[in-house]
Amino acid sequence: MALPFPILTAEEAAEMIQNGDNIGFSGFTAAGAAKVVPFALAQKAKREHSAGRPFKVGVLTGASTGKSLDGALAEANAISFRTPYMGNPTLRKLINSGEVKYFDMHLSALPQAVRYGALGKLNWAVVEVCDILSGGGVVLTTSIGASPTYLHCADKIILELNSAHPAALLGLHDIFEPKDPPARQEIPIYSASQRVGSPICLLDPKKIVAVVLNNQVDETGGFDPATPETDQIGQNVADFLAAEMKAGRIPSSFLPLQSGVGNIANAVLGAIGRSTDIPAFEMYTEVLQDSVIPLLENGRCSFASTTSLTLSQEAMQKVIGNLDFYKKHILLRPQEISNNPEIVRRLGIISMNTAIEFDLSGNVNSTHVLGKTMMNGIGGSGDFTRAAYLSIFSCPSTAKGGKISAVVPFVSHLDHSEHSVSVVVTEQGVADLRGKDPLQRAELIIQNCVHPDYKEQMREYLKQINKTNHEPFSLSTSYGMHRQFEKTGDMRGINWADYR
Repeated sequence: MALPFPILTAEEAAEMIQNGDNIGFSGFTAAGAAKVVPFALAQKAKREHSAGRPFKVGVLTGASTGKSLDGALAEANAISFRTPYMGNPTLRKLINSGEVKYFDMHLSALPQAVRYGALGKLNWAVVEVCDILSGGGVVLTTSIGASPTYLHCADKIILELNSAHPAALLGLHDIFEPKDPPARQEIPIYSASQRVGSPICLLDPKKIVAVVLNNQVDETGGFDPATPETDQIGQNVADFLAAEMKAGRIPSSFLPLQSGVGNIANAVLGAIGRSTDIPAFEMYTEVLQDSVIPLLENGRCSFASTTSLTLSQEAMQKVIGNLDFYKKHILLRPQEISNNPEIVRRLGIISMNTAIEFDLSGNVNSTHVLGKTMMNGIGGSGDFTRAAYLSIFSCPSTAKGGKISAVVPFVSHLDHSEHSVSVVVTEQGVADLRGKDPLQRAELIIQNCVHPDYKEQMREYLKQINKTNHEPFSLSTSYGMHRQFEKTGDMRGINWADYR
C-alpha cells in the first residue's frame, strides 16, 4: 500500500528536530523502542557540537530503552532532560554528574502528566509501528508504554515503520486512554484478560510529517544468570505464597501476579511455576520476560497482561511463530493501564519487586546507592506496591562480596515506606511484617533476613538505641553502617559507639 505520508530517511527526519525540542519516544525497555531516528539524531548532535553549536533535546519514553535511543543520545551528550525510568550506564553517569536533569516518577502517572502539560510542551512523537492503516491509525509493536499519549499530544509525529515486526501483531494490543479529571470514570477492567480498548492506536494523520522505514529487531539484552542466592529467594517467595494459601489468606484460586525485571524476578517466577502447591495463575504486570513464555506454554500461567514484551530474539520468534496461541494468552496495554493502581487494588495483585536495600522497619530503597547515586529509577514498583493485596520486596542479603548489607538500620533513600510493604525476603528467609509494631518488625527481619555476618551487629544496634520510643531509630546512629562503608569500604565489624 502506498503511504500518503512523506517517506524520509532517518537522517532527513532528524534534521527537522531542533535544539531544545521535547520528544516523546516509543519504548518500554528496549521492546518497541524507536531506533533509527534517535540514532540519527545523536549523529546530528555530534555534528552540531563539533561546529560549536548547542544541541540537546528533552527525552520522554515509556521506561528504559535500547542502545540506539538512550545509549546513542547519551554518548552524544544530546539529552537535556530525561523521564521516566532509565537503565543505560552512560546516561546514568550523566544524570549523577548533573549533566542531564532527570525526573524520576511513577510510570503510571506519566501519561496524565504529559496531557496536563506538567512536563512541558511536547514537540515531537517518534514512535515505532508495524503497520499504518488508512486514516492514520497505527499498529504498535512489542510495547505500548506511553506511545498513545505521545501520539495524541505531540505537535508533530515521525513514525518508524519497522518490518522486523510483522503486521500480524494486530490484535495483541488493547489501547484504552482514560479521560482526565474531573471527567474521569472507572477503568472497566475486572480480570487480567479483559479487553476494554482498541487493537489499533488512532491519531491525527495531519500530524504525521515523516515515515522512516526500518528493519531492526529490538535491542533487548539478557539478564544476569541465576545464582544460588537468587534461586533461594525464588523458593522462599514460592513457599511463602503456598503457606499463605494454606492459611486461607490467599484464595484457593490464587491472585494475579506482578513481577519486576531481572534475575531475581525470573527466579521467583520459576519457583512459583514449579510449585505443586500453587495453581495456574494470571499475571497483571508491566514487563514480560523470557521466563513467562514456558509458563504460558505449559499452562502454569493462563494469561499475562503487560505493556512490554521484553523478550530475547529466540523467545520473540517463538511468539511470532505462534501468534494465534499467544493472542489468546497475552495482552499489551498502555502503561497508564498496565500499572494503574485502581486496577491493581481491584484485582488483588500480589506485587513482587526488587530492592537495593531495606531497613529494620520495612522501608525500601529501590533507586539510590548510599542514598545519593541514582541507579535506574523507581519504575513501576510504586504503582503496584501501594495498591497491591500483598506487596513483596526481595534482594540478596549482601552485596560486594559481603562488604555491604542490603538490610540496614534505616534506608539511605526511601521509595516505599513501611506502610506499603507487606513482606521482605532474602536468601536467608522471609519476614511477614503485617500486624507487627516497629520493634517486632526489626527483630523478625534480623532473625529471618539478615546475613549471619551482620546479625550480631544488628542486634547490638537495637541494644544501643533508645527503646522508649516507638521506632528503633537514632538520628546519630542509624546511618552508622553507611558511614562506615564510606570510610572503610566495609559495613562489617562496626563499633556503634563511634556513631552515637
